[in-house]
Amino acid sequence: MRRVPMITIAGTLGRCSGRRTPRRRCCTTRAVKHDRSPHRLRAAVTAAALTGALAAPAAVAATGGMPAPATRASWCPAIPGHRVECGKITRPLVNGRPDLGTTPVAYALVRRSHPDKPRAGTLIVNPGGPGAPAIAEGKGYARQFKALLTDHDLLLVDPRGTGLSGQLNCHVNKNDVPHSGRLGFQEGVARCAADLGPKAAGYTSAATADDFDAVRAELGIDKLVLFGSSYGTYLMPIYAQRHPDRVASIVLTGAYPLNIDPLGRDSAQAVSTNLRRICARSGGACDGEKAVRDLTVFAARLRATPLKITLTMDGKPRTVTFNESMLASATFTGASSGVGENPTKPSLLGGLPYILDRAAKSDYEPLRTMLQQSVGGRGDDAAQSVSVVCNDYPRPYSVDASIPERRRQFAAALGATRPGAFGAFSPRGFTGGLDDLADACITWPREGTARPYVSTGHFPDVPVLVLSGDLDANTTEAAGRLAAAQFKRATFIVVPNMGHTPDADPGGCVTSVIVNFIRTGKTGPTTCINDLPPITVKPVR
Repeated sequence: MRRVPMITIAGTLGRCSGRRTPRRRCCTTRAVKHDRSPHRLRAAVTAAALTGALAAPAAVAATGGMPAPATRASWCPAIPGHRVECGKITRPLVNGRPDLGTTPVAYALVRRSHPDKPRAGTLIVNPGGPGAPAIAEGKGYARQFKALLTDHDLLLVDPRGTGLSGQLNCHVNKNDVPHSGRLGFQEGVARCAADLGPKAAGYTSAATADDFDAVRAELGIDKLVLFGSSYGTYLMPIYAQRHPDRVASIVLTGAYPLNIDPLGRDSAQAVSTNLRRICARSGGACDGEKAVRDLTVFAARLRATPLKITLTMDGKPRTVTFNESMLASATFTGASSGVGENPTKPSLLGGLPYILDRAAKSDYEPLRTMLQQSVGGRGDDAAQSVSVVCNDYPRPYSVDASIPERRRQFAAALGATRPGAFGAFSPRGFTGGLDDLADACITWPREGTARPYVSTGHFPDVPVLVLSGDLDANTTEAAGRLAAAQFKRATFIVVPNMGHTPDADPGGCVTSVIVNFIRTGKTGPTTCINDLPPITVKPVR
């Protein structure tokens, strides 16, 4: 997650996000198969307005030619060819604090398309965020996993505070907060905590994982196949640690480890790596080393003197201040989104060498054009994203320290980093573009909220598949390797020419590998992954 008025220059809150919203945390629109949102509380400039609200689920359940349940919730989604059973359970908001009330947890169980076959398993999915609901994504998941859902059921659960599970609101808009500057962002975080009060402690990944297990028990399901994208690759391992006997296997796509680097240095370094990779595969459209030099020059210029760029918003001209942190957010979060989903159409990453070439020569029109295309409207409330991130993620300062002392500790942590640790960016410039790490949660209170999650280090001994796109600077290849190393029996696959997240490939190759793994515990043939075409790069002349 990472993150002036109404320009969406990055993703949404949370490693992404979602799943194609937000790692980590971002928000992108998935053009193929379905729309989903992923990972980090990230912000600043993306190549598209990535924070649109998810469509409401359909009003009735599809029977698919089978008898429908006698009664069903009006919000139950219609999934053609499948019977869908929906309901809500009630959960304590904070264990041991009945005075803080309860929260509803909504679920939709999509039955296999061949009900005459024995159920081979149940797949539970999380699309990322934090803050992305799953039920609204039901049709997309059913399309993606059509080959699996002949004999597997699909379980969709909206995490507490999202969608149909008690949508949370603390009056922090996802688009406004990033554009208010770093101090404004931190003020928004403090305001959110004040609005929620002690109830903020109820919004953690561990609580969500326990909700998932309560739904599992309610439905009488013995074990689950865990599938997580982006932030879901953080949430599902926590479920596995807390409920190891209920896990059949795990698939993580766009993954990062539980002990994520609180300064996000892997993402900073991956920006330069990705520029080199796309240029090497571009057939001479650009020079990777030159693109990195242009990035370094432009970042230094913005560090000294931020740009004033005029954009049209709501039909009126508006001047926006574009600084190094916004550039960082755009290049690691925004440029990771949608990469490889439509190889014939230049993505933000594919256009980045050209934009940087012109910017290094003080021609900012291509940058302005990109920002104008990225202007977004009002975003969703960021309460659930802020709460989960600020409760769970590790910090480069002590959560027990006062806010002034936290700021001193954070400055010391930046000062202790080695030269070049943030690639083309300065430490302060890059971390200022993070909306889920670094000092993003520095104003989150120490009293009445949850403590950062600490991994037990213990996971069930089950088959695990971890996939990373080699052009993903959000949940990086390096982070994916660390995520895989958490497990005893993990298979790690790097998917070339894909960004965040790699199962979005338009041909369905990666999904076919995932389906085979869920069925057999092995990936089977993976040669199609090596045939994924390089992304289109705008020539630098």
